[in-house]
Amino acid sequence: MKRATAIAALMMVAATAACSGPGASGSGGAAGGQVLLRWSTWGSADDIKHFQAFTDDFEKRHPNIKLKLESVPKYADYHPKLLTQLTSKTAPDVFFVGDDNVGKFVSAGVLQPLNTLLAGPDSKSRPEDFFEGVYGGAKKDGQIYGVPNDTNPEVLWFDKKALKDAGVTEDPAALNEAGQWTMTKYLEMNAALKKAGKAGSIFWNWYGSTYSVIGGFGGKVWDGGKFVATTDPNSQKALQTLAKGYQDKTFLSADLLPASNGADTQFLKHKVGFYAGGRWMIDTIKKGGEQDDYDIVPFPSPDGKPMPGAVAASYLSINKDTAHPKEAFTFLTEFVSKEGQALRLKEGGAVPSIKGAEQVVLDGYPAHAQTFIDVRDTGFANYPEEVGVPGLTAAINDELLKVWGGQVPFDQGMAELRKVVESKMG
Repeated sequence: MKRATAIAALMMVAATAACSGPGASGSGGAAGGQVLLRWSTWGSADDIKHFQAFTDDFEKRHPNIKLKLESVPKYADYHPKLLTQLTSKTAPDVFFVGDDNVGKFVSAGVLQPLNTLLAGPDSKSRPEDFFEGVYGGAKKDGQIYGVPNDTNPEVLWFDKKALKDAGVTEDPAALNEAGQWTMTKYLEMNAALKKAGKAGSIFWNWYGSTYSVIGGFGGKVWDGGKFVATTDPNSQKALQTLAKGYQDKTFLSADLLPASNGADTQFLKHKVGFYAGGRWMIDTIKKGGEQDDYDIVPFPSPDGKPMPGAVAASYLSINKDTAHPKEAFTFLTEFVSKEGQALRLKEGGAVPSIKGAEQVVLDGYPAHAQTFIDVRDTGFANYPEEVGVPGLTAAINDELLKVWGGQVPFDQGMAELRKVVESKMG
């Protein structure tokens, strides 16, 4: 789950032994009368190390609060563990929730409503400071239950050298600026790459890539609360194009590649022209590639005009049963504030979810970093209709992966996908 791991904005905190007390959240006191505030997220050590500066700054300004991170390395393991903790009243005070799981947590009634707190005098991050489309399933009936801690707009990284080797003379970013970055142009480049013995594009099997391709064909996924990806003609054309591309190796599914020759390796060795990903790719390229060889462009649209793109998001939420509600909100509002996000994100990894912190992206790499901001400002987190149904997104991804891998024929796969969605929706 590289994509899920990468979007998480994580912090390194000193491990502090906690005395589990009788409080509802299981939090205890730290040494010297400090409040020990437990929080949790998922991610690797590399993700975490970028955020030491925020932790140091927070604890310096709030000497009465000691932070204790309880991280889980794998995204797939994180939410089941957190649900178990919430059920047993041992969950952390504050925690991350992924965009494909937040609807489940909202429905379970375990998250603190945040509207009043965010609009109150102690808030450093007001509801209107965030882009409406990024709230996704963290908002229900007008009430906010999780604040987007940061975002990762899904863009197409492209390899200039690979495109040149394939005889492609047009620059995708220049085409985009001229309003000529169309799905037709994009598919022509993929075909040229395939002809030159390379792969056209690498996608991770998640809604961000799949739904962005559907949008590029003018299709719809959800319409009026109904799942229409299996019936909308343009959506079917998009999914057929993906299926055919996976079968003839024009497209590669990162989920199905061997670890010894995975997505990052193939992209950095100029074996593929496009890689769908977020700002987290900066670290990958810095470690293994020549930065000048790469740039970004949004997913192409049917006519070259800008279209809404997928934005990966995760949310910071407060345990409804926390024993330290005041301190928990202080942490949350400062973590997602303009200053907090600027401090956490200047080394890359993600894009601020809050208005006013854009310069941290624009001062850096790649050349067309503005694309991250453009996609964020008009984009969407996973559809509320989808994330509101526990397990639905994962089920959709699983059915599509069978089609991409050739385990079932396209028509059969679409029929089975439709049945799965209908059964989950009830």
